[in-house]
Amino acid sequence: MATGEEDGLPFIDRLAVEVGAGREATWAALVEVLTRSLESRGSRLGARVLGSAVGEAAGPRPIEAGATLPGFRVAAVEPPVELVLDGSHRFARHEMAFALAERGPRDTELSVETRADFPGPVGTLYRALVIGSRGHVLVTMRLLRAVRREAEGPRSR
Repeated sequence: MATGEEDGLPFIDRLAVEVGAGREATWAALVEVLTRSLESRGSRLGARVLGSAVGEAAGPRPIEAGATLPGFRVAAVEPPVELVLDGSHRFARHEMAFALAERGPRDTELSVETRADFPGPVGTLYRALVIGSRGHVLVTMRLLRAVRREAEGPRSR
């Protein structure tokens, strides 16, 4: 898994869910949910408010390396194994590396490792608000559970 260590980004956390679907179905669900979530009006507004380096979605779909989603650039893609997003805004540089590990024909572990740097006093305050409050964990777990629901839904059967 790409780790961001080469960028000097410190480890924040690793979160995971078990998905009752094969890796291909889980991958398709991950791409669908990420695209739908990050291209939403709220995400675009959030990217603008934070001063994200990337404010709009662009590039090929399904997403490939170099494509963008509000707040993120697709840094690496290896379907159906890994998807790495990175980005920056006024308060942080960050990376989310999603990994899909096949545990059986209809069992996949979907994990995401987050790394981020929060420079300066305002970055420290932002870290406290986002990481210290557990807001990041809540939002990320909601995303992972949405992927699980999508992958396990009727279309994947």
